[in-house]
Amino acid sequence: MKLKKRKIKYSAIFLLCWLAFLVFLIDGVLIFQTLVDYFGSYALVEVALLLLVLLPTLAVYAFTKEKK
Repeated sequence: MKLKKRKIKYSAIFLLCWLAFLVFLIDGVLIFQTLVDYFGSYALVEVALLLLVLLPTLAVYAFTKEKK
């Protein structure tokens, strides 16, 4: 699999922005411990948050068009 620099650049920018937004949202607004108390499992909340970051980033990488 050949990685494309442009696709990686856009994915990395999206990853940083989305991660910063989620950190602000989870740590500042929703408070992480409240989510753990609500769902009952620290591991479940961690996996869900990781998927919320990784899946959209992979989608941006997959759907970014490469200039020819």
